[in-house]
Amino acid sequence: MPDILMYSKPTCPYCHRAMALFRSKGVSVKTVDISAHPERRKKMIERSGRTTVPEIFINGRFIGGCDDLYALDARGGLDPLLQDEQPAPTP
Repeated sequence: MPDILMYSKPTCPYCHRAMALFRSKGVSVKTVDISAHPERRKKMIERSGRTTVPEIFINGRFIGGCDDLYALDARGGLDPLLQDEQPAPTP
């Protein structure tokens, strides 16, 4: 299984949409709720350069947000990443 990390908030509709795509692909996602763990928001910003959620990493590779994830899938680039297995960085 790929190592997927998503920084999110429970009230974010884009986070829910991204999770729906991952569920449809049959993969599990490790989520970091930055509203419950505000100290991890700083780490998210350092890693992604962005302040919004979701911010998604697959096998340590920065994917971007929900729109980026769906665009990657539309280009046929998501499925190959989901087949690759690599250790993920610490959130």
